[in-house]
Amino acid sequence: MTIRVVIADDQRLMRAGFAMLVNSADDLEVVGEAEDGASAVALAVSVTPDVILRDIRMPDLDGIEATRRICADPACAATRVIVLTTFDLDEYVYDALRAGASGFLLKDSEPTDLLSAIRIVADG
Repeated sequence: MTIRVVIADDQRLMRAGFAMLVNSADDLEVVGEAEDGASAVALAVSVTPDVILRDIRMPDLDGIEATRRICADPACAATRVIVLTTFDLDEYVYDALRAGASGFLLKDSEPTDLLSAIRIVADG
C-alpha cells in the first residue's frame, strides 16, 4: 500500500526537498504541494491524502488554522497532519495538537525520522 502525502510549505526549496525525500521511499508518494494555508486546505479536500506535511507559518492561513479546518472537514476524516517547523516552541506543539495534528517535528529532524513519522501517523 502506498501512503499518499501532500506537502504544504511556503518555501519552494523546502517543498522540493521534502518531496525528494518522500518520493525516495518505495511506499510513499507525493500527490500534491501547496504554498499557502488556504491552498493546503483546498488540496486536502480535493486529493484526500493519507498524510499532510505542513509548516506552521504560512501566508493566507497559518498552519494551525489550516490544520483545524482540514481535521474538521468530513471529507478529510482519514487524513492525518504532521506539523513541521523550525521553531522549537511548546506553544506551537500544543496548538498543533489541539487543532488535530497527529504529529509534530522540527525541520532539522533526521530524514529517516520524518519518513518513520509519516508511516506511523498513516498507520494511526
